[in-house]
Amino acid sequence: MAVPWMLLLVSLSTFHLGIFIWAVIRHFLTVKMPSGLQHPIKLRFLHCMALYMFALGNILEKLRICSTFRFIQFMHDVMAIKKNHNLVVTNMKFGTIPVRLFQPKAVSSKLRRGIIFYHGGGTICGSLDLYHNLCSFLAQHTDSVVLSVGYRKLPDHHHPCLTKDCLNASIHFMKGLTTYGVDPSRVVVCGESVGGGAVAIVTQALLSFPNLPKICAQVLITPALQVIHFRLPSHQQYQNVPFLTKDILMMGVCKYMDIDSSWEDALMNGTCMPPDIWKKYRKWLSSDNIPRRFKSKGLLPEFPEPFNEAAYLETKSIFDPEISPLLVDDKIIAQLPKAFLVSCEYDPLRDHALLYKKRLEDQGVPVTWYHVEDGFHGCIVLFDKHPFSFPCSIKLVNAIVSYINDI
Repeated sequence: MAVPWMLLLVSLSTFHLGIFIWAVIRHFLTVKMPSGLQHPIKLRFLHCMALYMFALGNILEKLRICSTFRFIQFMHDVMAIKKNHNLVVTNMKFGTIPVRLFQPKAVSSKLRRGIIFYHGGGTICGSLDLYHNLCSFLAQHTDSVVLSVGYRKLPDHHHPCLTKDCLNASIHFMKGLTTYGVDPSRVVVCGESVGGGAVAIVTQALLSFPNLPKICAQVLITPALQVIHFRLPSHQQYQNVPFLTKDILMMGVCKYMDIDSSWEDALMNGTCMPPDIWKKYRKWLSSDNIPRRFKSKGLLPEFPEPFNEAAYLETKSIFDPEISPLLVDDKIIAQLPKAFLVSCEYDPLRDHALLYKKRLEDQGVPVTWYHVEDGFHGCIVLFDKHPFSFPCSIKLVNAIVSYINDI
């Protein structure tokens, strides 16, 4: 009886080892590690693990056991949640939207600051659990009430589910701020990656609700702010840097926008961009707006390819300001609250923050910008994942806490 079990164990071990070896080979064939990244071996290992999980998820999907995205989400959610005895944590639902409320236990003589947080993950992964420790840290170290929003994700939900859920949850929360012990004049909207893009979209949308309290500040951490221009300097320079490689970025964009993956090259090369639309948005999206120190030599031209009308018709939803908030009119930008923008050097989305910074400043909106020279996309979620945290992760979190404490 022991022999069949032994054979099964050996077979499973060989199977998983083979997948991991494939992930390691793919990593070294496709990934480029900039010399300025600290602890590159640690990052290489984590990226190999990410590729391993994607490969295993793909196999499970082909076997019709579960989808790749659900497997990735499940694996992320098994990460340990740290209990913070200084906070009361409450799971709730605003309608059908799951949210998690973090409230300091200590008695306060006055209403506290409120932080509405939208997590990252590109709608592929990310969850209330994965970002639990970060929200707990923010609540304790800024003495704030934090609401974390669990919006709908892939594979079942596409655009505009993310922004609708974030907006609706935020409106619900802001209608009853004092119930949660929050000062209506001190509400901050904060988000990371695709959640940072949601911050921009929601903050812009809330201008249409004059009866609600005004947002006092917006915090955008390595935000995704447009899905139109993929030839910005940062997209070209860091397209093969973990964790947001070109393949993962384009997969997330196409899946969330429900665009067939056959149009990925058209999106990357800009052939889906009509000349008249580029003429209209060039003033906001052009790499001419990126400071020279962020540009390396040998960059490809922005839109050299001939226009493909078929590609445009299949992908035209990308020009909606509710997916690319960099495209809203100046009159809307001018009404926005002060902003804290975080960018990481080794991040393909770095230039999104730089473009938005210029847009805000051009319209007189106060901007505080924090640039992490040794940072990479997604590093913030590792800030407490010892031994896999990075110096850039801790610097980034501390900078956010410092800014919020000054509000």
